[in-house]
Amino acid sequence: MSKILIRGAKVLGGEPQDVLIDGEVVAEVGRGLSAEGAEVVEAAGKVLLPGLVDLHTHLREPGREDSETVLTGTRAAASGGYTAVFAMANTFPVADTAGVVEQVYRLGQEHGYCDVQPIGAVTVGLEGRKLAELGAMHESAAGVTVFSDDGKCVDDAVIMRRALEYVKAFGGVVAQHAQEPRLTEGAQMNEGVVSAELGLGGWPAVAEESIIARDVLLAEHVGSRVHICHLSTAGSVEIVRWAKSRGIDVTAEVTPHHLLLTDELVRSYNPVYKVNPPLRTEKDVLALREALADGTIDIVATDHAPHPHEDKDCEWAAAAMGMVGLETALSVVQETMVETGLLDWAGVASRMSFKPALIGQATGHGRPVSAGEPANLTLVDTEYRGSVDPAGFASRSRNTPYEGRELPGRVTHTWLRGRATLVDGKLT
Repeated sequence: MSKILIRGAKVLGGEPQDVLIDGEVVAEVGRGLSAEGAEVVEAAGKVLLPGLVDLHTHLREPGREDSETVLTGTRAAASGGYTAVFAMANTFPVADTAGVVEQVYRLGQEHGYCDVQPIGAVTVGLEGRKLAELGAMHESAAGVTVFSDDGKCVDDAVIMRRALEYVKAFGGVVAQHAQEPRLTEGAQMNEGVVSAELGLGGWPAVAEESIIARDVLLAEHVGSRVHICHLSTAGSVEIVRWAKSRGIDVTAEVTPHHLLLTDELVRSYNPVYKVNPPLRTEKDVLALREALADGTIDIVATDHAPHPHEDKDCEWAAAAMGMVGLETALSVVQETMVETGLLDWAGVASRMSFKPALIGQATGHGRPVSAGEPANLTLVDTEYRGSVDPAGFASRSRNTPYEGRELPGRVTHTWLRGRATLVDGKLT
């Protein structure tokens, strides 16, 4: 593998430096580095970040290859600056055995656009009644450390307790989709003024908050780790803040769309805005941004949820829930967090690379941009502004809420262990 010199990049948004990649690692970081024998990437004015890590991606394979595959999903990830993604377990068959998680893991290795770490199901078939083969999945070639029934809540408190006890033995974490099912029966959108005016079934904030409150107390009782998926309400923020103040081992994520979009968009009845958890109020959005800035919310995770055209291009009630997000996540974070002054680029690196890698134990990812570290890197043109055109997505699906919307920033290059997967905005 040849040498690559990234010249004049603002590492984590700081002063311009040169970064020399030699093989799979960063060989040197400094100013005025020699370009002898190296391919030169002129990066003046651009920001260099460690490769992004997504703790919450739906790749759909096996079983729903009409929506996404490991190949198309990892190509979308590389386009968005990601070098590692964690693949959720709600596939067909469900990733609740060592065999299925190993299949997903090996597909990621074969395609090579980013590392794929499968997430194992907490319960058999995501049915919430019996623990899945947690130990076998952890001991498999995939080395699963994160378990989640995402798409469904582990609503049985006894099952949740047992899962927390089980993963504690090997340092794993349970990632909870916080949704009390009986409080959301028939729900179509956030419960509030807009749902009342539209006559759509409301999804109350307490359905999320009550599960989070229960689970942080269970984690404290067991002495285990719990991670809260796609936190979406101001009340949830306060519960997590309280739990952290007590020393409970809880982490939480927020999606880009919950940092930007509100339930007012549902007035259009456009199913592209239908998502789980639902888009909330402006008050919630502002609380989420502040919580991400102050560290109450640890990370940004995309909840990339691809669907085929026919599952979204229909009436609101029949439409599937979910949005694609890998290719727009960094731009949304730039708009909502960097351009508002809530985070600098080092803060973005922390929440989109360092911390998700730490939570998920993604070896070799979320590392400093320094000599001797794996060359998992992302180069961003932060001055770019352009409208989102899903026709150009690498993802197999197009269900983005940002079509035609102008967003800042564009990933120009992504390197996975020194190999370019994206060059000048084009996949290799």
